[in-house]
Amino acid sequence: MTDWFEETLHPEFRQGLSMDKVLYRDKSDLQDLIIFENARFGRVMCLDGVVQTTEGDEFVYHEMLAHVPMLAHGDARRVLIIGGGDGGMAREALKHPDAQVTMVEIDRAVVDFCAEHLPNHSAGAFDNPRLDLIITDGAKYVKETTNRFDVIIVDSTDPIGPGAVLFTAEFYADCKRSLTDGGILVTQNGVPFVQPSEVTNSYGRLKQSFNDVHFYRAAVPTYQGGDMTFGWATDNGMLRHLPVDELTRRYENAGIETRYVTPELHAGSFALPKTVLNLMK
Repeated sequence: MTDWFEETLHPEFRQGLSMDKVLYRDKSDLQDLIIFENARFGRVMCLDGVVQTTEGDEFVYHEMLAHVPMLAHGDARRVLIIGGGDGGMAREALKHPDAQVTMVEIDRAVVDFCAEHLPNHSAGAFDNPRLDLIITDGAKYVKETTNRFDVIIVDSTDPIGPGAVLFTAEFYADCKRSLTDGGILVTQNGVPFVQPSEVTNSYGRLKQSFNDVHFYRAAVPTYQGGDMTFGWATDNGMLRHLPVDELTRRYENAGIETRYVTPELHAGSFALPKTVLNLMK
């Protein structure tokens, strides 16, 4: 008989994934961490009843959060990743041959664990000499650093518990200070159909520091509730309105291989449904 993982993130509805083979489980009073194999999604990692990432669809999330800002910027040589312990974001950012990537992760154990159990996510990124891995608190890092970055990518959990600080106006202001002129900040902002406050709160807080604040979207199958949104903040309002022919030129010049992102999808991802636009007030 097949065992099933039932996600408990939303009380109104739940999704189930068959656990064809359990590879790791750490269940204690502090956490319930499990990695299992699923015929459709490959290796699946779940924490406290919530799907964190899967081999099958992680590329959608990581490609959209990395390549959209880096190609929109046009010359992103210094990139900062806050979080991203599974290594997928570093993998995608490092596809850009001129990029020097700094990754700030609060827990070294997360990096080591994911490198062992989800090696396809990082795909060797942790051994790349262009990656500077720093183990410290991300909010503390952007508050104190004197470095400046062309793109900052916040690959965080939802604004619950320790991750909540990465959704504050103070953190966004520190990110603004850590960007070069015309730099871009992007964030993960949940699925607005079931997490509408994440869009509204982030929009209001980002507007305190940036001239151009918007969201773009992508469908990640294992994140329940439809399209998820990514926060976008910069002082250069032209960067999210680049024509497809210019984006095509940039993608071709970068020479990156993607499975999800295309120049046309990049341009279209900023078109938002009225339901999301109504949350941006």
